[in-house]
Amino acid sequence: MKVSVIGSGYVGSVTAACFAEVGHEVVCVDIDRKKMEQINSGIPPIYEEGLGELLRKYAGKRLIATNDYEFAIKETEVSFLCVGTPSAEDGSIDLSIVRAAATSIGAALAKKEGYHVVVVKSTVVPETTEKFVLPILEESSGKKAGKDFGVAMNPEFLREGKAVHDFMHPDKIVVGAIDRKSGDLVSELYRTFECEVTRTNPSTAEMIKYANNSLLATKISFANEIGNICKKLGIDTYEVMEAVGKDFRISSRFLNSGAGFGGSCFPKDVKALIGKAKTIGYSPVLLESVIAVNEKQPLLMTEILRAKIGDLSGKKIAVLGLAFKNETDDVRESRAIPVIAELLRQEAKISAYDPMAIENMKKVFPTIEYFQKAEDALKEADACLVMTEWEEFRHLESEFEGMNKKIVIDGRRVIKATNIDYEGLCW
Repeated sequence: MKVSVIGSGYVGSVTAACFAEVGHEVVCVDIDRKKMEQINSGIPPIYEEGLGELLRKYAGKRLIATNDYEFAIKETEVSFLCVGTPSAEDGSIDLSIVRAAATSIGAALAKKEGYHVVVVKSTVVPETTEKFVLPILEESSGKKAGKDFGVAMNPEFLREGKAVHDFMHPDKIVVGAIDRKSGDLVSELYRTFECEVTRTNPSTAEMIKYANNSLLATKISFANEIGNICKKLGIDTYEVMEAVGKDFRISSRFLNSGAGFGGSCFPKDVKALIGKAKTIGYSPVLLESVIAVNEKQPLLMTEILRAKIGDLSGKKIAVLGLAFKNETDDVRESRAIPVIAELLRQEAKISAYDPMAIENMKKVFPTIEYFQKAEDALKEADACLVMTEWEEFRHLESEFEGMNKKIVIDGRRVIKATNIDYEGLCW
């Protein structure tokens, strides 16, 4: 089939490349000319494991990029809306980019003959596809949804760093459509996948995405709450959760205590669902607690630090790990951000290192000192805070020798060194 993908961020670029991999012809659309040039040259606009190989394999063949909506819509049967939905100040989602993209798609549909399906893949709260996107498409195209064109919602369930793998090996595919014809066409795109397609309506599909991420976030905050209690009782929370996770009803995934969750999905999605709930008159106490625990969690590291070394003013603190998780350069909602902000507030000097995320963190904290090796960041430091679970941190040992005081506070239970004054966040 012929597919156009609107937006070339994490979701859009992965969706485009993976659809090309399974045999579809793909047109990427973005207003950023630089991104389009990169994709046409086989260069991924973002880091994602396996994405570069796919783009090099199909760029200029089954996959091309353009900023011409009219060309993309005319040449394809299905369009996936994969643009960003950032959080507004009150936690609700900002749909301005979705509005602009839907308007452009609609304008292109007005000039196209034949049936076309528009699929929302951006993460949007329930009712957005039918009550926001669909009316914009109708207004800007002058056509009728369900008659002249189709509309569907197809949420993504991709982990950053493993998005290509997750797309190609899904545990669920959800297609929520306004009618059978739209749903059939979208489902056909996934015909070669060894995964059942769950068919539903758009609002249910939207809610599945939010319920999925909110439950995972809840498991993390629950594990951290239990971890904080275990810490005070002198109990190893990892030993507790290892046993708890053996219950088949619970599973061991997302039960590791630590500095909390970050990234572009969990914090934003839980806050958006909270916002949506409040607009319909419901107070989501549990979800609000999930966010509250997560916002408090990383700051416990600075409390432990002060208890160990006292006043932080003028002290050199090494921060290892800046990305919100390992295997990515993404610092959005990274738990290192509130920690660094608090260290700066207490006038500490910061030396930071991350294998991939330094350039992105420089945009957030341009004045702190960054190093290209962990050993250099640790040199003459009075303490070290570990914020990301990078594999290389497990092998640090002699690198701690250059510290003034070999105090290491681990927010991810990753450090294995034995020649240090070690303190775990929840253990």
